Amino acid sequence: MEPLLIYKALSNETRSQILQWLKNPKDFFDEKPYLQQGLSFRIGVCVGDIQTRAGLAQSVISSYLLTMQKAGLLESERIGKWTYYRRNEKTIQEFSEYVQKKL
Repeated sequence: MEPLLIYKALSNETRSQILQWLKNPKDFFDEKPYLQQGLSFRIGVCVGDIQTRAGLAQSVISSYLLTMQKAGLLESERIGKWTYYRRNEKTIQEFSEYVQKKL
């Protein structure tokens, strides 16, 4: 875990929102299309759905997701031509403990 990378990733409001959306994706995204494909939010949320919700360009969202993944906050899984992102709860828990103990 790299705390400085996590702080940087969380310093952007949209990136922080994405992390919040992915905590409870059913509250922010429609799972029906996933279920129709035999998938669920357990694999993550598609980049396109995140981009639509954020209302920003796909290239911007892709950059944000990559920043968050490099910081260890997100994991990704590619299925076919789509990439799905989910929270990396282990890193988030480690960061939470770091903040509690070090700050």
